[in-house]
Amino acid sequence: MAERRWFLVAVLLCLGLGWGLTQPLGKIATSDGHQPFGLIFWQLVICSLVLGAITLPRGRGLVFTRAALRFYLVVAALGTLIPNATFYLSVARLPSGVMSMLISAVPMIAFPIALMLGMERFGWGRLAGLVLGLVAVALLAAPGAALPDPAMVAFLPVALVGPLCYALEGLYVARFGTAGMDPVQAMFGASVTGMVLCLPIALGTGQFFDPFADFGRAEVALAGSSALHAVIYAAYVWLAFRAGAVFASQCSYIVTGAGIFWAMLILGERFSPVLWLSLVLLLSGVALVSPRKRAGPDEVPAH
Repeated sequence: MAERRWFLVAVLLCLGLGWGLTQPLGKIATSDGHQPFGLIFWQLVICSLVLGAITLPRGRGLVFTRAALRFYLVVAALGTLIPNATFYLSVARLPSGVMSMLISAVPMIAFPIALMLGMERFGWGRLAGLVLGLVAVALLAAPGAALPDPAMVAFLPVALVGPLCYALEGLYVARFGTAGMDPVQAMFGASVTGMVLCLPIALGTGQFFDPFADFGRAEVALAGSSALHAVIYAAYVWLAFRAGAVFASQCSYIVTGAGIFWAMLILGERFSPVLWLSLVLLLSGVALVSPRKRAGPDEVPAH
């Protein structure tokens, strides 16, 4: 039993380290000037191939019921197209470590929305966590405090659009489920849908590019980040079913720390003491806001 527990902890650590790595890789992917929807299209191509290779051999392909199609559209928009567009816009201008911090704010954004929808109960401790999160973001935005260039502050709201979309996506899945599909199958369908929707946007806005025409560092980073995300997501689903969704969700803390670690190691980023204080406040807020109940496998988030 003890060996199994440590094995699950090791898997959790690997998931956090891997997902954290996708943040600096995403920043590198923008280094050649590729625009968001061109990057998103090829990211979805790779995710569709990887997730399809995992789910199709099990006989679980695309489902075309009305509920499934609605799920694909909602998750493709809120889980990929909108948040990834704002991610690539902001990560090209903000430090990768800051982006890793902001992505952990999803529970704090989801809580007040869920409260208004009657999906969560009010609690003073969770309100305190929300306040800590707001203070953390305020510290990041304070002139000359954490960001190396004051002009970067303008992109903080853009960077927070992604966590808002993920929060809305999670609330949608919590209320309506995955239309009878398992999570990997559901994400495969959402990835294919997103790819189909993204192609005309990329072509129409002139953002489409051929990654094979000049395959270099940026294209390698995009391919690695996309494949890593798809594989790690499948492993996350496995862990959630083996150890419970609450245990698996703890990887979000590791993702934030790992994202900052990889940004320092790969990109050479360095951060002020104010940013480290903001990180402590943000993670403390997330810990207070996150629900304490034990979730079952059917409550694994779609993204």
